[in-house]
Amino acid sequence: MEKTSKSAKTFLALIFVILYVPIFYLIFYSFNSGGTMNDFESFTWEHYAAVFSDTRLIMILINTVIVALLSALISTVIGVLGSLGIVYIRNKSLRNSILSLNNVLIVSPDVVIGASFLILFTMVGVKLGFASVLISHIAFSIPIVVLMVLPKLQEMNSSLIDAAADLGATRRDILRRVIIPFIKPGIFAGFFLALTYSLDDFAVTFFVTGNGFSTLSVEIYSMARAGITLTINALSGIIFIVTLLLVVGYYFISQRGGKNPTGMGVRK
Repeated sequence: MEKTSKSAKTFLALIFVILYVPIFYLIFYSFNSGGTMNDFESFTWEHYAAVFSDTRLIMILINTVIVALLSALISTVIGVLGSLGIVYIRNKSLRNSILSLNNVLIVSPDVVIGASFLILFTMVGVKLGFASVLISHIAFSIPIVVLMVLPKLQEMNSSLIDAAADLGATRRDILRRVIIPFIKPGIFAGFFLALTYSLDDFAVTFFVTGNGFSTLSVEIYSMARAGITLTINALSGIIFIVTLLLVVGYYFISQRGGKNPTGMGVRK
């Protein structure tokens, strides 16, 4: 048993090394004054300065953050309402069908989703740009939020709602003071995952972005096609650090939420 445990830990450590060594290698050479990824000459911040001095790149960064925040916020609201609707569907076959459709969107290839949105926007006459990217990101983020929120709703004891109703609470009060505090960890998980997926998405965005509007993932792809430069390393390093901070932030928020999942204090 102990030998199996050691083997599992060794295998897990190997997987982490394979995943993270290329990322740290890329970030390491973003500080290279030599301008290549062959020989490290000396430490420099010039490649990061080049990123922040590029006005166009800064605008693309702002576009990416705005789209990510808006799509995460809107998809979280829709996902929470959708989860509530799914939980209270009494027809079991209908509920399972909706859940299956939700899961299909998660496992579907991004290329298929992106091409589908491109065809849809072309048919209805939506101009490719900010609106098309935002709508697409909201659409593929909603199933993620549902997947995070639904288990928390299913864990919730219905007696809490019955007790609140017996005490005279309205439906709005029950939602605001009982249900939302209980499922708060799931809501935060859904929001942060939607935010991360939006920041990192390339395939769907590549199909639905238009002339004059771009996101960081698409811009990095375009820059890489022109030739690898250490500016790309610096930009990729910044994205990795921001994503890491989001994950750490979510971890601490979920830890705090886990101590008191209902969000209600104990009165003495």
